[in-house]
Amino acid sequence: MHAAPSNDKNRQTTAIVAALVLGIAVGWACNRTASTPAQAKEIASYFAMLSDIFLRMIKMIIAPLIFSTLVAGLAGMGDGRSVGRIGGRALGWFVMASFASLGIGLLFANLLQPGANVGIPLPATGAEVGLKTSALNLKDFLAHVFPRNIFEALANNEILQILVFSLFFGVALAQLRDTAAGTLVKVIEEAVPVMLKLTGYVMLFAPLGVFAAVANVVTIQGLGILWVYGKFVSFFYVALFALWIFLIGAGWMVLRERIFRLVEAVRQPMILGFSTASSEAAYPRVMDRLAAFGVSQRIIGFVLPLGYSFNLDGSMIYTTFASLFVAQAYGIDMPLSEQLTMMLVLMVSSKGIAGVPRSALVVVAAVLPTFHLPEAGVLLIMGIDVFLDMGRTATNVLGNSIATAVVAHWEGEIGEETDADADDDDAGVPELAGAYGAAE
Repeated sequence: MHAAPSNDKNRQTTAIVAALVLGIAVGWACNRTASTPAQAKEIASYFAMLSDIFLRMIKMIIAPLIFSTLVAGLAGMGDGRSVGRIGGRALGWFVMASFASLGIGLLFANLLQPGANVGIPLPATGAEVGLKTSALNLKDFLAHVFPRNIFEALANNEILQILVFSLFFGVALAQLRDTAAGTLVKVIEEAVPVMLKLTGYVMLFAPLGVFAAVANVVTIQGLGILWVYGKFVSFFYVALFALWIFLIGAGWMVLRERIFRLVEAVRQPMILGFSTASSEAAYPRVMDRLAAFGVSQRIIGFVLPLGYSFNLDGSMIYTTFASLFVAQAYGIDMPLSEQLTMMLVLMVSSKGIAGVPRSALVVVAAVLPTFHLPEAGVLLIMGIDVFLDMGRTATNVLGNSIATAVVAHWEGEIGEETDADADDDDAGVPELAGAYGAAE
């Protein structure tokens, strides 16, 4: 592998930021040019087609990427005790981060009062929201975790189901590594660099996907909606910034000064996640940057997909913040004891909807009636949810990157940083492949 020139190292990051700005400008121009909302939606549909193509390409590689990296990593662990220890440490960190995210959301919603004197017409309390909330059924969620057909799970990109199957398959393969099944281990290990090369090709289209996604939203919504909801949006991003400080501070307790280099390392996937409002779009780049940071592939392959199901810090803070926003907008007083109870309910219910479109809104819509809050309040923020989702997604990327690095440090599986360039097609491949070779 050759090193990219230093002045080209961040060229794709620059391209993504430029695409974001251009998307805003083009979307605003299209919004101003369209004579009717229907015409704006028609124009936006062409941008939506481009962004949908990019996200389809991402979905195309997610399932085989997770399966190959996770199985290859588990096959190198040798025994189930390592899996249990790593999983336990990861889940412990996830629970801590989730409670912190929910608590910070409650704190800032009470301090800033984003729903007080909202200044816009409130939807009727009986208005239909139109969001599917059945995904919050805990019994159905627990059954859904286990795939009835692995090919169905792969086809639908059910990350948690793929994770469960890969866990069993990888541990079983580890026990048979010294038999004829060792050939299968080598085949899967050798598939990882191929998937990473393919990922590099797909990510070349990231700037186009960012441009189309942003232009689509701004063409329909315009920028004026941000002025109407300016207080709510700005206050939510203040709360997100506080959560970032907490997560980085918690990471510093373990990683010390390396935490700041980690944040710098995952800057590009955070921008990509922010621009597309899609965690899946950022997933391959997070893997690559963590590998360049020195995290072993078997930790990345196990902890990162687990985090994408159980460690959505940005979504967690949003659920408490948005729920209190609705209560404040309708003038409903919630005592602290009731808020804390709501936080516990959200802690459990939010774990059942990873992968559900607009999942944070689904959680809020489902929990509001439990505490006698009008479900119709969700209609207040549905129009600007995509702008909030951008911040949530970037925060999810940061939180899962820190969690993975922390678990790797605890396991003694974090080495020195490399000069791998995330923008190079070959970036990360030797490092990732080397992680498996070392396990042999």
